Amino acid sequence: MTPTSPHPAPLLIGCAAGFSGDRIDAAGPVVQELIRQGQPAVLIFETLAERTLALAQLARRANPEAGFEPLMPEFLRPVLADCLQHGIRIVSNFGAANPPAAARAIQRLAQELGLRAPRIAVVQGDDLSAPAHRPLLTAALAERMPAQELVSANAYIGAHPIAAALQAGADIVVCGRVSDPSLVVGPVMAHYGWAWDDWDRLGRATMVGHLLECGTQVTGGYFADPGYKDVPGMATLGYPIAEVDADGHCTIFKPQGTGGCITTATVKEQLLYEIHDPAQYLTPDVVADITHAEVIAAGPDRVRLQGVKGHARPDTLKVNVCYATGWFAEAEISYAGPRAPERARLAGQTIQQRLGHIAPLRTDLIGVTSVWGDDRSRWLDSADLQHASHDVRLRMAWQHADHATAQRLPREVNALYCCGPAGGGGVRTHMRQRLGLTSCYIAQQHIPTGFVWAAPLSTAATTTEAPHA
Repeated sequence: MTPTSPHPAPLLIGCAAGFSGDRIDAAGPVVQELIRQGQPAVLIFETLAERTLALAQLARRANPEAGFEPLMPEFLRPVLADCLQHGIRIVSNFGAANPPAAARAIQRLAQELGLRAPRIAVVQGDDLSAPAHRPLLTAALAERMPAQELVSANAYIGAHPIAAALQAGADIVVCGRVSDPSLVVGPVMAHYGWAWDDWDRLGRATMVGHLLECGTQVTGGYFADPGYKDVPGMATLGYPIAEVDADGHCTIFKPQGTGGCITTATVKEQLLYEIHDPAQYLTPDVVADITHAEVIAAGPDRVRLQGVKGHARPDTLKVNVCYATGWFAEAEISYAGPRAPERARLAGQTIQQRLGHIAPLRTDLIGVTSVWGDDRSRWLDSADLQHASHDVRLRMAWQHADHATAQRLPREVNALYCCGPAGGGGVRTHMRQRLGLTSCYIAQQHIPTGFVWAAPLSTAATTTEAPHA
């Protein structure tokens, strides 16, 4: 993906997923639009968050071939052939807690579809869970080092290994925990060959990635608020595409014939999303500065972003450390008809009396301001509750280090079927292992990154280190 001329064509980057569990039919229209445009193009899938990675770590512990994005085959199946045929590179954080297994799954999918074997690069460097890294974590966390079993430690690494893999000819780059905007910075760096200290261009590419990383948030999905911010075609939202020019400025648009909208308002909302300091958006690649950014309408469903600045990247990387904290249990039961709130209240009080001495219990009456906090302290003793609802669902939850003790809550709520109060039904219970999370910072120089080629399924991979700035 090294430029073949001093003035390469603008790069198109389409996003077909903004989180784990996103719509699996999104990639098709994006890929068809990239093909129709006929320019150099990359397709990204952003499917990883802190919670997602924690769940993936638990999945890998249970099965060494699990721990990557579970919907990856469904995401890729409709578009893998077109991407390979038309030279559309794929860059994703599908790998989550197990990038090598994700690469093997892609190889199996290509075989199943009768396609040529894709050249897959697996990014390395984010996983710091090996014993060799324990002194780094202990020093960085100091007195916050968890006493419980460490399950994982992952650094938010940057775009260097992605760019190196694409320049080396990768069709697909599978990452674990990289910074979300780096999924875009890597392809842009590989395409244009900028210097790794070209801070303004890096800052602009980073904010392109920031606009794309949440998928349809920038095309109207999260923006929609009927009667106040109306968005057409919500059932067929188009996923965003960015055209990035040689200076890093971009124009955001969406595939023809798709729903949603791209306006200066949708772009501004996403531009400010999760930005604590507009002058200092910290990423592993650059510190982006949007205080002089311009958001300009460029036509129907087309918006241009320009004027972003950049400053030298931080010396450290953020590292998330997950550790075992026991088991989470929850249970729900519904009450309907006359005095439903009173019966739900009695049920909650019953469970509280039986289990409250063991561990704190969370109590909610779903539908009665349950989004705002524990309802036991807000509504259960209120005379107004009788006017709130004629259909109330009691939810109770707790966490405990011991699996057998945690199971007592689902059993007790299930027992309310016959142990009363009257008319309870529709019990749902759930148990899952829970991880605690703490974060620290470690110097970038102590976290080397690179990539390995995913070898044919019967042979071993070889390692290639990415250059450091």
